[in-house]
Amino acid sequence: MNQSNESNQINEAYFATGCFWGAERRFWQLAGVLVTSVGYMGGNRANPSYEQVCTGVTNHAEIVCVKFDPKLISYRTLLEEFWVMHDPTSLNQQGGDIGTQYRSAIFTTSQEQLSEALATKDIYQSLLTAEGIGQIVTQIESAEPHTYWVAEEYHQKYLAKNPNGYDCHSSTGVEFTS
Repeated sequence: MNQSNESNQINEAYFATGCFWGAERRFWQLAGVLVTSVGYMGGNRANPSYEQVCTGVTNHAEIVCVKFDPKLISYRTLLEEFWVMHDPTSLNQQGGDIGTQYRSAIFTTSQEQLSEALATKDIYQSLLTAEGIGQIVTQIESAEPHTYWVAEEYHQKYLAKNPNGYDCHSSTGVEFTS
């Protein structure tokens, strides 16, 4: 989980926005995003399966791992996309998807990412409050103590394989402006 590769300048970011299928597509479509994958993070069981994660007993969240070139897209831009692609005020649920695996979370790979995640949370919370929308419940913490477990192959680029598949995202409808 190396945050930065000096020779290639590739950074990693980890986001949970509910079901990972639609989120992965939103991220892979951004210029500067080099690679995406989906998996599980933040739980308490080694090498969890989708079936185990769905029961809620592992406490993993469905995660999108985003590898990006910071010369082409900033972490801040990824965060702005993160905040608007789901409802960060919904605890352990996005639309009809209910359970801790569908929680909103950001796992950061550096102190800079942590600072930026917290700063953009405050900005977005101000925008939500102005619209009469509740408090952000997004979990924001270091990725360091957590292992990112890559999900089963059939989940990878699911919406590329199934273009009319379930996108599964709710939103507050509030754009991110700073």
